This record gives sequence, structure tokens and C-alpha cells, in this order.
Amino acid sequence: MDTRFVGIAELVEAPSVAVVVDVMRAFTVAAWAFAQGAEKIVLAESLDDALALKARHPHWVALKDGPPAPGFDMVNSPGLLRSVDLGGRTVVQKTTAGTVGALAVKEASLVLCAGFVVAEATARLLRTRKSDSVTFVVTGEDGQADEDLACAQYVARRVTEAETDAAEFLRRAAESRAAAELAEGVRQGVHPDDVALCLELDRFPFAMVAALEDSLMVLRLCAVPSPAEAGQG
Repeated sequence: MDTRFVGIAELVEAPSVAVVVDVMRAFTVAAWAFAQGAEKIVLAESLDDALALKARHPHWVALKDGPPAPGFDMVNSPGLLRSVDLGGRTVVQKTTAGTVGALAVKEASLVLCAGFVVAEATARLLRTRKSDSVTFVVTGEDGQADEDLACAQYVARRVTEAETDAAEFLRRAAESRAAAELAEGVRQGVHPDDVALCLELDRFPFAMVAALEDSLMVLRLCAVPSPAEAGQG
């Protein structure tokens, strides 16, 4: 599998297959939203777009980075989201990096959104699709965020080497600038457990696939059978 790792600004054309990585915290939050019962997640272009969607669909749940703000129901924190019942709800998400990265590759034939919490399921889906070329979009810090790069490199390795040890990749993420900023309270809208939750390897058994639906970029849960389950079929 031919892999490349790029920042959002380096995307000059839509790749065939893209894995958009935001560990801290957009796609950890998205995974938790699905675990809490969300049906789908609409990735908003801007805060104004998120608020407009919320205004048209008052029953949708809107969340954003940073501190609480009028019109938004929640902030982009897995620690705060994990106790919320989202059964059957649609979530509107706007973040600084993750949602921007996904929208930047919306023309790709396959877009996966990932963090460590769905790493193995993401790698397994890539193996199943037998993708020849995969572009990993490192969303944080203009493509320099080590937690996102570490996760992207780990997923890429897992596609071809099932026994890859995650320890070094998780260590890099734990020592990243984003982890320090979350732990030290530099960022707002943070729960004390956020960093630990972002570093939970394979917490969830599903992958997350984003695709255009009526001009909106919509993220949905994608069940990925384990090798044992696939063999039973």
C-alpha cells in the first residue's frame, strides 16, 4: 500500500482514499457520539453554518471547540460527551482542524475519519478495501501535530503488519503539544479525562466513513467485522 502523510494545506487534489486523523479531539469525540447512540454527524464548514443547521433542525445537537457558546449544545470534549444520551440524534460538529480536514477531501472516493479509539477498525477497513494508495491527512498544527501523525503512521502500519506494537505511537501522542495543552488547561471546554480518552486504543469496534449527502458532509458509523467474524460468513 502506497501511503503519504500530508497536512490540510498540502492537499492539491482530492485523493482516491483519504484517512483524516484528529486524535485530540474531533474524531475521538465523533466516535464517542456514535457510541452514545448518534445516528450521524454533519461536519459543518463554519460556526455560522453549524448554527444555521441547528436553527433549521432544532432537535439536532451542535457542538464546537472551545468554551460553551450560545446556540451550541455541547463542546468538543469526549469526557463531557460520554455521559450524554444521543440515541437516534444527529450531531453537528465544527472543530478547528478535524472537520476542516474532512471537508478538504470531500471529493475523495472514500473518506475515513480516525483517532486511536478506532485505529484497528480503520486499518481493517482499509485492508478489506485493498486500497493501493492512501492519503493520511494530519489535521493538527498545519500537519505537524505529532499525536495525529503518530496515529496515522500506526494505522498505516497496522494495515500491513497486524502485530504492530502501539506503545511508541501512543507515547508520542501522550507527549504531544496538544496533550500538554489539554492537560494544562490551555484549551477551553476540556474535561480532565480528555487526554486519557483520546489515547484509548481501539476503544470502539467500528470505523467512521464520511460522504457527501445532499451537499452536506456526513459522517456515519461503519461496522467492520473482525477477522474471526469474517471467517464465519
